[in-house]
Amino acid sequence: MYKLCYFVPSTHLEQTKTALFAAGAGRIGDYDCCAWQCPGQGQFRPLDGSRPFLGQQGTLEVVEEYKVELVCEDGLIRDAVKALRASHPYEEPAYEVYRLESL
Repeated sequence: MYKLCYFVPSTHLEQTKTALFAAGAGRIGDYDCCAWQCPGQGQFRPLDGSRPFLGQQGTLEVVEEYKVELVCEDGLIRDAVKALRASHPYEEPAYEVYRLESL
């Protein structure tokens, strides 16, 4: 089992979760569409050669975003990451993947 965490502007929160759930992420036992989310602020500065969804090259951008966490079975994690990248508005979405251990 893996945990997938990602950061997304509120405008695309539901879109990304829907894509991940369709890829099989967010299932725990007899439940699906399981996720944890909280609002926060992200920041970035687009560099030369970038094509930012928000902001302009060379200018620091601060954005209201959500951090979303959900679990994903081993065999589905690669498809889940592909679904996240395809549904996320950013050119380079920030995400983390953690391997979970059963105790």
